[in-house]
Amino acid sequence: MASPPNGMEDEEDEAIRIALALSLGEDPDALPLGTPPRPSDLERAREARERAQERQRIRIRDQARDLELDRRERSAQPRPVFDYQSAYERVLNRSASSGTPPAGKKDKVTFDLTLDDDDDDDEHTNVLPVAASAHSTKPQGPIPVKDGKALELNGIHEGGKDRHQNTSSSQPTWTPPSSSSAGIGGLLGGLDRRKMEEERLARLKKRKASELTEDHQEGKKVPTPTTDQQRGSTEASDLSNPRPLQRRKLDWPPSDFVASLPSSSGQTSSRSSYSTSNTGRTSSAKAGSLPFPRGVVKKTWCRSQARLGDDIKIEEVFQKDKLRLAVLSSFQWDDEWLISKLDMSHTRVVLVAFAADDAQKEEMESNVPRDRIRFCFPPMKSIGAMHSKLQLLKYDDYIRIVVPTGNLVPYDWGETGVMENMVFIIDLPKLSNEDKEKATLTTFGQDLSYFLIAQGLDDKLVDSLKNYDFSETERYGFVHSICGSQGSGDAWKQSGYCALGRVVKGLALGSEAPVEVDFVCASLGALNDSLLNAIYYACQGDDGLKEFHSRTTKSKGKLDRIVRSHMRVYFPSRETVERSRGGPNAAGTICFQSRWFQAPTFPTDVMRDCTSTRPGILMHSKIIFVRLRNERSGPSASQVGGPGGFIYVGSANLSESAWGRLVKDRNSGEFKVTCRNWECGVILPADSYRDDNGRDGWSVFDKIIPIPMEQPAAPLAEDGPRRPWFLQERR
Repeated sequence: MASPPNGMEDEEDEAIRIALALSLGEDPDALPLGTPPRPSDLERAREARERAQERQRIRIRDQARDLELDRRERSAQPRPVFDYQSAYERVLNRSASSGTPPAGKKDKVTFDLTLDDDDDDDEHTNVLPVAASAHSTKPQGPIPVKDGKALELNGIHEGGKDRHQNTSSSQPTWTPPSSSSAGIGGLLGGLDRRKMEEERLARLKKRKASELTEDHQEGKKVPTPTTDQQRGSTEASDLSNPRPLQRRKLDWPPSDFVASLPSSSGQTSSRSSYSTSNTGRTSSAKAGSLPFPRGVVKKTWCRSQARLGDDIKIEEVFQKDKLRLAVLSSFQWDDEWLISKLDMSHTRVVLVAFAADDAQKEEMESNVPRDRIRFCFPPMKSIGAMHSKLQLLKYDDYIRIVVPTGNLVPYDWGETGVMENMVFIIDLPKLSNEDKEKATLTTFGQDLSYFLIAQGLDDKLVDSLKNYDFSETERYGFVHSICGSQGSGDAWKQSGYCALGRVVKGLALGSEAPVEVDFVCASLGALNDSLLNAIYYACQGDDGLKEFHSRTTKSKGKLDRIVRSHMRVYFPSRETVERSRGGPNAAGTICFQSRWFQAPTFPTDVMRDCTSTRPGILMHSKIIFVRLRNERSGPSASQVGGPGGFIYVGSANLSESAWGRLVKDRNSGEFKVTCRNWECGVILPADSYRDDNGRDGWSVFDKIIPIPMEQPAAPLAEDGPRRPWFLQERR
């Protein structure tokens, strides 16, 4: 046999020596080079290798089982069918008795997603079709139905108020339509299209007269009729030949925003000093006239609970009398309840929703009036859940960005009096025409745009964000998880806990010193130290690489213990659920499985009982409280001048599905992060650290958020009434 090349013996001996040392749990330097392996050592090494392989097989099997369980749970969730067709005969009977023929369907209807004020009142844009098809007798808009009864608009909002609001009842009630109601009724049948068209033309005429006067006064050139006609003919062409939507390619940063970005040093400086200036822009609506120009975090209103100024109703979020366009996202839907909160006569809606396949997409799209409601179906990669709850609400002079922790169902917004959530709201004024060309988006706006593009929203809608003044979002961060694997360059930093760490560092909120992390969640996955470490390091401003490299270090056990000592996870105990106002029947969306809690890798010592400051109310909130107490405390705290921490408010629970896992691709060698859910949330800096009279640093959040849970919280136990609430125990 030929001798191996020089040096090969040394390399093989070195590999054998290290393998033996690691299998024996000893220092490799303790075994001298060239030490002949004993048969017993080789056997122990072989057994150690087999055990490692078995653990890997078990992990792969458990992951496959978890995926199957997730798939079954998602398929069991109520899906947004939006089925209005079952009320069709009732509508025809009412229309026949009233003498009002139902409107027919049009084959092609263009939905103006951006609702740009320069376009939506143009005489060439027929946003409310009035022509009826000669071959159709169905109403253009199907009718919302509950329990076989049509829901009429005039029965929902009478005199500007919701007559179904009843503070003495724990459940919202629905009044069936009167048989003597005039008109067709229903979602679109009760709309007087001719009158609405006349009103629109009157507004158009009034606005153009006003613009003409202003242009003459300011010496501006007035557009010629030819220009308007050319623009109108183009729009008319688009209406008759609607183009199919195409997904925009994802780049980071978005290529059309890069040129207008300020320097990185300028960004860090402004954020560190909490700059709230409007960067010299002139907005069409003064910030002082907006309800929430600087952003706010509130609890959701809850029936039978006293209103202390720190809560908000869904009606107060939507402001339906003024709402023109609503982009709504949710994991669960109550379509009739949702429509009752909107005025469909002047509000158009885009629903960002889950669909299992093309057949379900077609079913959902066929059951809504297409001139009022459109769908966006984010790509699911066959594994995903559309768990984001983001809302974009457009009014005449501003846009409202809403990031709730609850879904679009009545119990998540307090109407059953058993559940509460949190919601972040900020109102951004519309820029004046002269400032739109030089407008720039903050990093918050760029991350928001990236997320919307990834979901597949219309390009015009995404681009229209640049029409609004995002300067007040400069102190905030937008964090999201994108379903699927994100790799290719730095794309992995745009999703999951990698994005969380990137945003924290970009806001100058990172810390090399230990931080205190308190994670409030409504659902828990198969939690282990790896995910716990990833979230903790991200809260220090790490982009995921620290946890990735720590997986293979010899001191991993020590690092795990350090993280556990600085982190707490809040989840309700069985006792808390059973003593709540709604009891176990109200805890159907608070999810955890006993087999995960009983796993030897589960960090049970970080668990705390989550009890609301509102007695008897269960929490569906997802919040991360981060206190930089060790770094900011002491005599130098007043000299630091920075925040004492920050909070995350959003849709993401504590699970790998929500936050992802960072790996290195075997073929390309590039990093990639894989998330199974669509999620989004907001980072808000806390107040400067100060002496809080023994509150252990929690006072830094007093001006930022109404802390919803009791402090200090009791540890959860492995047995007895203080063990975690498990969904399978629901009776």
